[in-house]
Amino acid sequence: MYNQSANGYSGGGGGGGPGYPENPRYNDEGEPYEEDEFGRTEEEFAEDMQRELADDAPWKRIQQNTFTRWANEHLKLVNRNLDDLQSELGDGLNLIALIEVLSQKKLPKYNKRPNFISQKLANVSMVLDFLENTERIRLVNIDATHIVEGKLKLILGLIWTLILHYSISLPMWEFETPDAPGSGRDATPKQKLMNWIQEKLPPELPISNFTSDWNDGRAIGALVDACAPGLFPDWNKRDPRNALENAKEAMDLAERWLGIPQLIQPHEMVNPQVDEQSMMTYLSQYPSAKLKPGAPLQPRTNSARVRCYGKGIEPTGNQVGAPAKFHVETFAAGQGNVEPIVINPRGQREKCDVEFRNDKNQTYDCTYYPSMEGQYKVIVKYGGQEVPRSPFSPYIEGKAGDASQCRAHGPGLEPNGVMVDKPTWFEIDAT
Repeated sequence: MYNQSANGYSGGGGGGGPGYPENPRYNDEGEPYEEDEFGRTEEEFAEDMQRELADDAPWKRIQQNTFTRWANEHLKLVNRNLDDLQSELGDGLNLIALIEVLSQKKLPKYNKRPNFISQKLANVSMVLDFLENTERIRLVNIDATHIVEGKLKLILGLIWTLILHYSISLPMWEFETPDAPGSGRDATPKQKLMNWIQEKLPPELPISNFTSDWNDGRAIGALVDACAPGLFPDWNKRDPRNALENAKEAMDLAERWLGIPQLIQPHEMVNPQVDEQSMMTYLSQYPSAKLKPGAPLQPRTNSARVRCYGKGIEPTGNQVGAPAKFHVETFAAGQGNVEPIVINPRGQREKCDVEFRNDKNQTYDCTYYPSMEGQYKVIVKYGGQEVPRSPFSPYIEGKAGDASQCRAHGPGLEPNGVMVDKPTWFEIDAT
């Protein structure tokens, strides 16, 4: 059944447990206040919970608005529209229309003019039976009476169940493989969606939740640009303090050029109390988004977002004649060519081989073979521009000795004559 726990606070509990400070505050009786991970006392926590569970709590309004928009996106296919999710499902007609659109199946015969309570109950009961017995959707603690009487909490729970089943669980998405984390038959819808988003976004933007990580508007900009490279290329330059502006521009572009309706509004997304169900509902549209012709795609090459690493560009650890390797990751930098330039101590350019790995980080493997001892300079360019930390200054040490030219001799190496607990010796001649 519909679960509110994801929208509430997770703190609270007894003193001395996880999340509580070592130096507690004290009340008038000299007893320590018990505080949660947010620094709230039990009394403050109770007040916050009361506000959080109130009928007009911000997350509840956001959720009701989002779920209503989601339903209307499907109902518009049959020329229907909901203004009030709480009251306009009670006779079963809008609910029947919604389920027929979602399931692509015709429901059994029903009363098309339900004027009496018994007729409304019959319509809604038929829908719930269809969901459980035909669609195999598990419904918990909800019956026709709850829908007919307009029990908002349970109605939202039903809509969320439909969203999970039809919008998140059923579709097969890009990057979804049985052995990938958060995918496969045992993955929850939440894990499935999070896995897709994490695969899509650049490594420097770690996303671990569906709420606070999206509040500054930059993550949605990055997702829009990941789905349509060049549609929102400067997301990483946006000021997090301009959250509403960031979110609005990104979501407007997504709606116009990717066909993604704003099931959640920009001001709701940047609200610190946005709930994860609303965010998941909106974000679940992105995996199936298709770019429309004529989109204003901008060049994405950004050398500042290239990452270089590897022994071949480290200050020490490289030797004459040995392969000096380093790697160039370009996933977040857009379209461009990798150009490594290796300069030896005499100012001469030496050959550097480049091989594209074709992995998710768009990695190029670079290898050069230093010809002399001394200070080298390695310049790395992407799209004609130097990348961060370039030029690199690896020092190349002299060629390692040839072990085949060494000689070892002495009684300690002889096959016979070595005794237990008796000292022996041998020499190595490396001249």
